[in-house]
Amino acid sequence: MKVLVLEEQFPPEALAGLDVVHEPADDVAAILTTPRAPVRAELIAQLPALRIVATASVGFDHVDAEAAQARGIVVRSVPDYCTEEVADHTLAFLFALLRGIVALDRVVAAGGWDPRAAGPLRTLGGLRVGIVGHGRIGGAVSRRLHALGAEVWVNDIVEIRRDGVREAPLDELLGECDAVTLHVPLTALTQGMIGARELALMRPDAFLLNTARGAVVDVDAVVEALRAGRLGGAALDVLPQEPPSAPPTAPNLIVTPHAAYYSEAAERRATAAAVAAVREALVWFDR
Repeated sequence: MKVLVLEEQFPPEALAGLDVVHEPADDVAAILTTPRAPVRAELIAQLPALRIVATASVGFDHVDAEAAQARGIVVRSVPDYCTEEVADHTLAFLFALLRGIVALDRVVAAGGWDPRAAGPLRTLGGLRVGIVGHGRIGGAVSRRLHALGAEVWVNDIVEIRRDGVREAPLDELLGECDAVTLHVPLTALTQGMIGARELALMRPDAFLLNTARGAVVDVDAVVEALRAGRLGGAALDVLPQEPPSAPPTAPNLIVTPHAAYYSEAAERRATAAAVAAVREALVWFDR
């Protein structure tokens, strides 16, 4: 049974012993992929023997799960391989916005030397931060914020049982928090969940952070709000189109290239877990 590998992220040593191919074939039983190599219905239709799609990522919205389910094909992701990395990236975003790190660096690079060039700066202690999506990553962010003295509000589809966390409806959280960070999967319910209406609820000096999925946020609406002074700042690690044809630009906007997941250790964990899922499935199917 052949394994179709769609991404170079999988090192040869991890694939040892597998019958690897890089083009569709009738006897492909498994696919190994990442978000950079989507698995669409058209590809699935070309593979009559396909039994499993494993992706070295937390989310699997780049896999046509409906087409897979219709064929009884298993879809596996790795939901916990980069929890600490994404939580750290989120906190770095928040500190960068609070302390004007990126803006001040650009001022110095342009020949300036003004500690007030980024506008009023704030501290994290006592800040009210809203977390939308309190799963593995949202919970890791919450623990960091508590340790640093922030007040934490949470919106999630399940009840949160944790001391020091206040649950709130989304609209209330948006309106009352100094910063809002998103940690939800991309689903029909979360696509476009932060748009012009939601941004209008936020304080004009509030920050929006997204290390979840690009399509959760209407980026054009964020850019418009920043340019109009209706939002204090935003930090986006993900965009609806990656890479973008033209990167969004606006005052106090930070954009990183879908890097929150990344560390060398995280990549090793992700690829190893995805390959292990394929190996396990192939043994099972061969019984």
